[in-house]
Amino acid sequence: MPEKILIIEDEPVLQETLAYNLTRQGYLVESTGDGQLAVDVARSSQPDLILLDIMLPGLDGFEVCRLIRQEMNIPILMLTARDDEIDRIIGLEIGADDYITKPFSMRELVARVKAHLRRMRLLRQEAETQAASTTKEIFQFGNLVLDLSRREVSLNDKALALKPKEFDLLLYFARHRGQALSREQILEEVWGWNYAGGSRTVDVHVRWLRSKIELDPTQPSRIVTVRGAGYRFEG
Repeated sequence: MPEKILIIEDEPVLQETLAYNLTRQGYLVESTGDGQLAVDVARSSQPDLILLDIMLPGLDGFEVCRLIRQEMNIPILMLTARDDEIDRIIGLEIGADDYITKPFSMRELVARVKAHLRRMRLLRQEAETQAASTTKEIFQFGNLVLDLSRREVSLNDKALALKPKEFDLLLYFARHRGQALSREQILEEVWGWNYAGGSRTVDVHVRWLRSKIELDPTQPSRIVTVRGAGYRFEG
């Protein structure tokens, strides 16, 4: 879907010129020349980028920028006929992303628009990637459910009171379902390579887990013993 740009500019000729050139670049363009109306338009249209003149009727560009920035995290490029440093400082401090002084090259303006939109796309992609990596992870084995994000385990829809290391051990088993795991391997991965305790620690925690998740702990069907090796989680 084409990205949307809102032009807030009260000079009709410049507004039309900007709209024409940006439309030719494939963007969807909306325009207004009134400061107060611009805030309402921004709220309703949810643009991807705003070109904002400072000298506007109603509300000036600084106030429009301040109000929009409170609600939206999108690039705001301010346009002005003044080249005063204080204007640039104020604009940037209230949330503008860039500052372009009139008269300007249309080629430069389009290049800046593309650069800011590209940056926002990259930020969104990074955010989506991060969100995907932290998405709630759930393991379900029949009536046994492990919720990684909540660090909760339930059996027959009833929460189990597991100690922290019991949860870590069960999670390690769940992630290696069907694999024969030695006590030394389990100890290193769950407790850490520098853990001072012996492999007997694993046996104790397996026994505790079995008492909580097995139908008959004396004849386990989920965490089975592999003779001469260690344990295997069958789920």
